[in-house]
Amino acid sequence: MTTLDGEERVLATAQHIVRSLGTSETMTDDMLNILSKFDDRFSGINNMLPKKQEPVSQEAILPSTSEVELDDSLKASLDEVEEVVFQWDTLSSDASPQTMIWDQYPQEGEKYLKAVDEVQSMLDSLSVSDSSVDRVQNILQLAMARLEVEFRHVLVTNSESVDPDTLLDYLAVSSLAASSFTSNGEESVDMTPQTSFNGPSFISSQYEAAEGASSSSGDEDEDVPVAQPVTDFNPIVELLPSTVVADLHEIAQRMVVAGYKRECCQVYTNVRKAVLEDSLHRLGVEKLSIDEVQRMTWEVLEGKIKKWIQAMKVGVKVLFASERQLCEDVFQDIVGVGETSFADVARGSMMQLLNFGEAIAISRRSPEKLFRILDMYETLRDLLTEMCVIFSGEACAGVREEASGILLRLGEAARGTFAEFENAIYRDTSKTPVPGGAVHPLTRYVMNYIRFLFDYVDTLKQLFGDRKELLKLPGEERTIVADSMGDDERTLGQDDLSPLAVQTIWITHVLQNNLEGKSKLYKDPSLTYLFLMNNLHYIVQKVKVAEVRALIGDDWVRKHTLLVRQHATSYQRAAWVKVLACLRDEGIRASGSFSSGVSRVVLKERFKTFNAAFEDIHKAQSGWFVPDYQLRLELRISIAEKLLPAYRSFLGRYRLFLENERHPQKYIKYTPEDLETYLNDLFEGSSGSSLKWKS
Repeated sequence: MTTLDGEERVLATAQHIVRSLGTSETMTDDMLNILSKFDDRFSGINNMLPKKQEPVSQEAILPSTSEVELDDSLKASLDEVEEVVFQWDTLSSDASPQTMIWDQYPQEGEKYLKAVDEVQSMLDSLSVSDSSVDRVQNILQLAMARLEVEFRHVLVTNSESVDPDTLLDYLAVSSLAASSFTSNGEESVDMTPQTSFNGPSFISSQYEAAEGASSSSGDEDEDVPVAQPVTDFNPIVELLPSTVVADLHEIAQRMVVAGYKRECCQVYTNVRKAVLEDSLHRLGVEKLSIDEVQRMTWEVLEGKIKKWIQAMKVGVKVLFASERQLCEDVFQDIVGVGETSFADVARGSMMQLLNFGEAIAISRRSPEKLFRILDMYETLRDLLTEMCVIFSGEACAGVREEASGILLRLGEAARGTFAEFENAIYRDTSKTPVPGGAVHPLTRYVMNYIRFLFDYVDTLKQLFGDRKELLKLPGEERTIVADSMGDDERTLGQDDLSPLAVQTIWITHVLQNNLEGKSKLYKDPSLTYLFLMNNLHYIVQKVKVAEVRALIGDDWVRKHTLLVRQHATSYQRAAWVKVLACLRDEGIRASGSFSSGVSRVVLKERFKTFNAAFEDIHKAQSGWFVPDYQLRLELRISIAEKLLPAYRSFLGRYRLFLENERHPQKYIKYTPEDLETYLNDLFEGSSGSSLKWKS
């Protein structure tokens, strides 16, 4: 009781005494005078009495029969409820272990709650001046202490962390149920890319609806079961049995009504918060600071990101949603308690997950991180709407704001990492030529990187937005690569192409410019052209993939396919011009008739020169490599179409002049068929010919 309540009770008691004993006006005045001298708080009691005191009869002084009966009824009720409450009041007892009502005698729980309701009803009906108030309040306090213990015990006994496999099963079924059917009810296949630095692998999973039994023949009216899309699957896990939830709800109601809302919520929050954290821990969620995350190696961090993505999906769709539902069930019809209790239970765990996203978003930009950053961005973006529903209300406003902010920062990190990818291409200054003019590792890395990025094409379009401008590298590098662009490409990004298309084309230009520099590392000009042909052909083939081609257009593909052919033509001219020059007539015929004007010495030397040049080319270019089979075949055919007809014609014109010579095979070593066989040995990347040369 507060001091104010105590004073009111004293004054009320004094007033009652005065009324009861003041049989005359003189006596009343005397009693008031005595009381006022005893304590000045009684000086105003006269104002509380009726202004005109009528003589009070003896009968009026005594309590009426109904009042006596009421007091007796109240006392009897108090005795009954007090007996029930005191029966279980073992909090101060030395007996151990303590017997729990809902643990061993659940039927007694209803009786106990009924007693609490009666006590609460008594307290609501009594005035401050009633002599039974202290007794009723004492009983209620004992009951609330007991209910708090019971509430905690029921929670602790029945709460346990959720098995990770169970959570993942719920998530898998939920995801498949959502993506199993298209809008018209047809089955669809869910292709989920799992990307890594070494490239993505694709896991195809298909959710199959149960097949309906076929109708029996001849019965057109019989209902035929039909498989329906799973659109109402609820991933909520029953964290506590329904009977336990009902008991908790009943206890919570009594505690809140009695003014013990804070104690009830604190018990609930402490228990469920620890259980939720344990469930997340079993999923692989660790409490990591931003500094700890940023000090991790990429190999370790990539594994953490995978666990984070899984934990976010399971957490939001299953765990946090289930906790929210549990709070609403336990505190049903208790205004505001369920929302605030859920916030206290889940806010810390959710913020812990979001802080990891923050650490990734502000970490150092590195090209290999882009795929995982995009995975995180997509995960948070796709979950944000559900998060706002689950974490609704003022108490969870901070969670919603933090999630939205981190989504924006992950988007900024993705764009920044993409820009760093461009810079890394431009800065690559490796000086070791690739053996045989094959496809450079940088080319493979960049184009596979681009190809993998197009698994995120919709997300990338969203991140790059609708800005119509050509994105360029900073500083002096802007004009270096721009000079290699055609007139039609200088206006990219104005009306016809999206910013993502512009960015993709720009990357290929940066790569081509870098490859031009690397091609100059070869001393043989023909190998330079072969290198450019191989690498540009590889770029074009990767761009021809449907998603990329659709983005940057057929014009780019046609232009660069033509450029591949130009490099091939330049290679043939540089590599075979010396050989083909040996098959010209110039210098062989002297003055006079054709038959008598042929210089056999010159002819012999011409055949020897041809043989040596062809053998040198074959020896060298057997070690050169054209990785693409079709390109390799086309290149051999193109060479053969130029070389073999020229050799047949030359051989037909001059063979007879050497056939009668001694050892003609020293000069005419190869037939056209031999040359064709040797041409088929080119560009295999071997160290030497697999054929034996004729001596």
